[in-house]
Amino acid sequence: MKRTTYILLIHIIFSVFIPAQENSGFKIARLKYNGGGDWYNDPSSEINLLKYISEKTSIKIDMKTTFVEAGNPDIFNNPFIFITGHGNISLSDQEAANLRSYIEKGGFIYADDDYGFDKSFRKALKKIFPEDNLVEIPFSYGIYNCFYKFNSGPPKTHEHDNNPPRGYGLFINGRLAVYYTYESNPSDGWADPEVHNDPADIREKALQFGTNIIIWALTN
Repeated sequence: MKRTTYILLIHIIFSVFIPAQENSGFKIARLKYNGGGDWYNDPSSEINLLKYISEKTSIKIDMKTTFVEAGNPDIFNNPFIFITGHGNISLSDQEAANLRSYIEKGGFIYADDDYGFDKSFRKALKKIFPEDNLVEIPFSYGIYNCFYKFNSGPPKTHEHDNNPPRGYGLFINGRLAVYYTYESNPSDGWADPEVHNDPADIREKALQFGTNIIIWALTN
């Protein structure tokens, strides 16, 4: 599918499904979770990615930092939820049920391992969907080429344990509903340049990849 087709689909989605919001532009909601992990890590990441998408595409953007709690019904007002951090995630039964309902009703979750996050995130996801498993996403899958080309999968933004970057997904009725990057950490590349001192080309790839994730989530 061509870039212009993806952008057209996004415009249709917003005009049909999100007409009642005061600002119908796309925004990213970050999940505020319990358990001790730093859910608030790199607070500049989302805004920088949204600015990039606004500059590189014709998608209408809502430049607002939004935080949502897993058990709050407000999550249903956000088509895209972002989860990141280092360390532990803890979900109550009610929070897990709310997130499950959110996903089953069409919501999309993107999770990025910022180191020390993998085991806890997988456990939390298993509480939400005990009957399903994350599967590795093949490099030929559309999320890797819907706008920018990533023929080798997720970019390597930060080195953690000298492992290759990987992308995993959880599918609901054939739809990629949860996408998870491991040993890649593109959201660090979205942060303000002075935060991690990433080279410009690394940051550019991270922002391009974030654009792909957003476009794929909104059109599928």
